[in-house]
Amino acid sequence: MEYMTSAEIREKYLSFFEEKGCKRMPSSSLIPDDPSLLLTSAGMVQFKPYFLQQKHLEAPYIGTTTVQKCVRTNDIDIIGTTGRHLSFFEMLGNFSFGEYFKEEMCAWAYEFSTEVLGLPAERLYFTVFEDDDETIEIWKKLGVPDSHISRLGEDDNFWRAGPTGPCGPCSELYYDQGPEFGCGSPDCAPGCDCDRFLEYWNCVFTQYDGQEDGTLKPLPKKNIDTGMGLERIAAILQGVQSNYETDVLRSLVAVGERLAGVEYGADKDADLSLRIMADHSRAVTFMIADGILPSNEGRGYVLRRLLRRAVMKGHLLGLDKPFLNDYVDEIVRLMGHVYPEIVENRELARRVILSEEERFGATLRQGRAFLDEALAALSGTTLSGEQAFALHDTYGFPVEVTRELCEERGIAVDMDGFARCMDEQRERARAANTKDAEAAWSTYGGVHAELLEELGPTAFVGYDKLESEARVTAIVKDGARVQTLSAGEAGEVVLDTTPFYAEMGGEVGDTGTLRSAGAVAEVRDTQAPEKGLVAHKVAMTEGALSVGDAVTATVDAERRARITRNHTATHILHAALRQVLGDHVKQAGSYVGPDRLRFDFTHFEAVSPEQLAEVERVANEHIMKAVPTAIYETSLDAAREAGVTALFGEKYGDVVRVVEAGDFSRELCGGCHVGNTAEIGFAKIVSESSVGANLRRIEAVTSYGALEYVNSREAELKAAAATLKCRPLEVADRAAANLKAYKDLQAKSKRSAQVAAGDGMEALLAGAVTAKAGYPVVIGRMGEADAGQMRNAWDVLRARLGAPGAAVLAAQKDDKPVLLAAGAPEAVEAGFDAGAVIKAIAPCVKGGGGGKPAMAQAGGKDAAGIDAALDAAREMLL
Repeated sequence: MEYMTSAEIREKYLSFFEEKGCKRMPSSSLIPDDPSLLLTSAGMVQFKPYFLQQKHLEAPYIGTTTVQKCVRTNDIDIIGTTGRHLSFFEMLGNFSFGEYFKEEMCAWAYEFSTEVLGLPAERLYFTVFEDDDETIEIWKKLGVPDSHISRLGEDDNFWRAGPTGPCGPCSELYYDQGPEFGCGSPDCAPGCDCDRFLEYWNCVFTQYDGQEDGTLKPLPKKNIDTGMGLERIAAILQGVQSNYETDVLRSLVAVGERLAGVEYGADKDADLSLRIMADHSRAVTFMIADGILPSNEGRGYVLRRLLRRAVMKGHLLGLDKPFLNDYVDEIVRLMGHVYPEIVENRELARRVILSEEERFGATLRQGRAFLDEALAALSGTTLSGEQAFALHDTYGFPVEVTRELCEERGIAVDMDGFARCMDEQRERARAANTKDAEAAWSTYGGVHAELLEELGPTAFVGYDKLESEARVTAIVKDGARVQTLSAGEAGEVVLDTTPFYAEMGGEVGDTGTLRSAGAVAEVRDTQAPEKGLVAHKVAMTEGALSVGDAVTATVDAERRARITRNHTATHILHAALRQVLGDHVKQAGSYVGPDRLRFDFTHFEAVSPEQLAEVERVANEHIMKAVPTAIYETSLDAAREAGVTALFGEKYGDVVRVVEAGDFSRELCGGCHVGNTAEIGFAKIVSESSVGANLRRIEAVTSYGALEYVNSREAELKAAAATLKCRPLEVADRAAANLKAYKDLQAKSKRSAQVAAGDGMEALLAGAVTAKAGYPVVIGRMGEADAGQMRNAWDVLRARLGAPGAAVLAAQKDDKPVLLAAGAPEAVEAGFDAGAVIKAIAPCVKGGGGGKPAMAQAGGKDAAGIDAALDAAREMLL
């Protein structure tokens, strides 16, 4: 048996089935088209429309073959504890949609196993469904002895999509690793729980339609669905006992060895950490490259949990600083030639992972604080399983870390309670998760799927025409097909040909009219409920429209023009963002309407006003160069080689459409665009905000929308200028001056309020006496106060004296005396002279000062003389 690398096995498999007549297809995204699936977990997922006969292969192909990247996380806590379980793996598969069946499949599986891979025939074993005599006879004809064929029951060898629907028997291929791996039982055979017989290939023969009464109705076309785990067959051919010792994963384990300074195989706990770090880092890198970003729900939660589990294991090995980007680089080196998306999105993956690692560092500190609080409040000597699970689930704390920290304090952990919580979570996950490939057989979209299969895709001519002649091929009302729509009714109209663009890729659907000889239908929206099928959502305004009628389909040209301007502007803004912020910027969603555009992109901090202004400047510079756009079709491989930007997380076929705006912007896009960038007019960014972890959003307007935006802002500026009684260009200065004056008044009011509420104010008022000249006067001492606060105090006293009067006040500020004399105009007329009072009493505090008759103040050096100064004032005035 010859040693083969993973790359060699991968290529040999694809080439073998290509030679048999199967079409080699690329791996689909980890984000499945099927909304019932969270992640792509099997090779057949992308071929569901073929299995359901909704799409068909063209001759000469008799099926397809792929190497599918997969992620499965139903039992995430098991991953790494064995040599077989992985979160990310590659699934070799070949599929038939009614062309070849059991006889061919078994023969090819045997041929590939023995002649291409070189597996010894005497070590191969086969299981079949207990009632599937046909497959047993096929294996026997191929030379397989009876002793190497086992019949197993439905749980092992019969595949079902669900209680009803497509189903069929399977036949699994096993490799005998030798009696030394077995249980020792003389009855040991494939299906035994021991490690002797390793299953490496599963061939599913989908030939029945399961009925509600339990009977099996033969399908009109019988299908083949196979799966061979690349890592598992690599382990066999490379002579190792664990997936983690195969060439690709062993290289990733070596990254951890280098980073942590440990040797794989020397310590059981360290080995567990190294396996988890190797597996999870690969899953995380591929998930990000396919458009999944960390979040607290759905796919993003799976990604975040895998990432945090890898980081936690690194912490156990002493890796306290971010380290996962070392794995990203190695993964790109090992697998980038097969999966170009990880090369294209390498910088993005690095930035996202680094951001999450840094954020998780803070989370770990929070977890430690949670544990410290829980232990401080503990009345006994055991931490509950619920608390240990909360640490695990909320903060990503492995329970072994919790146990270690608790043991340092003499505290035990209720592991049975923790296990119960884990089991409950697994059950919830299994109930919520449609399981693996089986869920991909859930029924497609009802009436629209039927229409697509019956009528085929709608011919779209809207790139070049805004009006075309067409024929009504179907009408849908309230979810059911009807023959006619009459005036006042609403429904969906399907045409054989249409200039109407169906909402897709963020671009909204067209509106317009459908006119026949005696009817007018207002098209209020255009959608594609099934890929390729265009449904015009209409409201009948005149007459009646029936299936078979000839119509003139006319798009609202002005609205379409606004949409195209905004759509091309999103491309230019995307390029400008990448130029200003960096290549990690990727489009992560958009809205393109007639009134505005919204563009979501990957970035890790707020965009500064200066950066935003530069993005806008760069975008408009290229808009105003008046560059003609070039739109053409090419192969996906050629587009990638030319450096055309592919949208983050988007799925593409073999033939793609490229939209170029000079050398500045080149993107894959199926939307509608301007013929020249000058048609955009100019673009104005109106906002920038966060829409989630590592995601930012800008909103912008163009052409008429930009003009309306600028005009509205100018009107607001003129209104503000009129209110402030200044010229428009002086609004900012005038507003700043008014704001300063307002803040000064606020501060003065606050100081007055503070003085008015002071503990000594009532005492001063209570001590008011009548001066020789007949006016009331307050002579007294305040606490800590400066000259400004004393003036505020005088304002309060003056208002509350009850009659016009005067005051002589003393205080200290930083151990220095402060004196103030002040009088109302009536007191001054009666003879009060504040300046004369201050001049007379200031020497008592070794100071000086003066002022006018209405107010004077002084500072001094000797606070011990304050009482003497006040006594001197009394002698003068009383």
